[in-house]
Amino acid sequence: MGDLFRPRLVIAGTSSGVGKTTCTLGLMAAFQQLGKKVQGFKVGPDYIDPSYHTAITGRVSRNLDTWMCEEETMKEIFLRGSEEAELSIIEGVMGFFDGRDPLSNQGSTADISLLLSAPVILVVNAAGIARSAAAIVLGYQQLASGINIAGVILNKVGSKQHFELIKRAVEQECKIPVVGYLTKNEELTVPERHLGLVPAIERGELAPLFRQLAEVFTSNIDLDFLLKIANQALPLQQPVKKIFTAPQEAKRVKIAVAKDSAFNFYYPENLELLELYGAEIGYFSPLNGETIPKDADGLYLGGGYPEEFAGRLAENKTLIKDLREKLALGMPTFAECGGYMYLTKSLVDRSGEKFAMAGIIPAEVQMQKKLVALGYREATALKDHLLLSEAEQARGHEFHYSTINYLQEDYPYAYEIAGLKGKGYDGYCRENLLAGYTHLYFPSNPQVVVKWLSKAWEFQNRKA
Repeated sequence: MGDLFRPRLVIAGTSSGVGKTTCTLGLMAAFQQLGKKVQGFKVGPDYIDPSYHTAITGRVSRNLDTWMCEEETMKEIFLRGSEEAELSIIEGVMGFFDGRDPLSNQGSTADISLLLSAPVILVVNAAGIARSAAAIVLGYQQLASGINIAGVILNKVGSKQHFELIKRAVEQECKIPVVGYLTKNEELTVPERHLGLVPAIERGELAPLFRQLAEVFTSNIDLDFLLKIANQALPLQQPVKKIFTAPQEAKRVKIAVAKDSAFNFYYPENLELLELYGAEIGYFSPLNGETIPKDADGLYLGGGYPEEFAGRLAENKTLIKDLREKLALGMPTFAECGGYMYLTKSLVDRSGEKFAMAGIIPAEVQMQKKLVALGYREATALKDHLLLSEAEQARGHEFHYSTINYLQEDYPYAYEIAGLKGKGYDGYCRENLLAGYTHLYFPSNPQVVVKWLSKAWEFQNRKA
């Protein structure tokens, strides 16, 4: 098994809000403009930043996470994603050392950089400091052994002279290059993550910002030097244990996947594992009045923003009727977060307006002004269902601004979920329907794919 050459950089920050995303997108746009094949990655379970990456590079960005899956699986995902790319740019999360545990690096950007032997470019907020920047960088260099901080980008610099002062201090004390800077330019600010941002990205509304970023980064950042650093990354070995290995006998079924501005949160590996094990993916758009493809053997309703389009979803009576009929027939259906909300009886948006939803799950959804749930989740099946056997586990992530009101006392929960704040219950499970707020990450337990497609195969045979 030979070593694999993968030029790569990790873009890390001293904290959240320091400019990691701006720097990541600027570098992607600048290298793309130079004709390089750039592959984006995001540390952690985030959906929105990868959407930016994909829009700029034209290649599907992927998540790298050492909590939702094993380290070897994360490496495999990186190696698969970076095939044929001339440069991989990995956007970090939070501060460089921030992860699941304040006493370790697990799940942090530092953890990913070590596991992938990747050079790190540290983004530092230079506002109001000069020589002190060297102390900041030095601290990041020394906190953990093996860390390869190979360069620094300064953000919010006051002037070219200010940049030169900091550059001299950092390079003298830290023995690494300061490769460029950004001034306090509000026009370069990436929009705050908000509901509806992904559809805006997909419509190309941020293209002018991406072009401007490319111009600024080409002028202010030493791209040639960064490319040299990326090309000095050590070769990687192919993992011995791999999850993307085709089964000897794949069952050929078709899984319908809702995909539009209301439903767009899907981990690429979830869909690719379905395809690997025999599924043909057939996309359809609930917002555009489309119904489930007639030859579908299973249904996947992903997360997204159904609350932003509740009126249009409520108007698609044909799809609601189709959903009810297909579920009554036993079509194996998995709905997560936004898909879960859509299957309930009703949804009340932030303005207080109430919309009828599919009416399949006996519950009502109420949007809130503040974030209700955020964090990693370990889901344990309370009984045998579509994806898991009783007591079997899978991992994922929860992120939503809504609460749910159950309309029956014996609500059939799907999982016991464990997070940093303790344990609780999530989801709805009835026959071949499984729904919940938790976004499951199939690489955490690929057997969920095997079980789902087995149910789809049974459904296909019943239709025949």
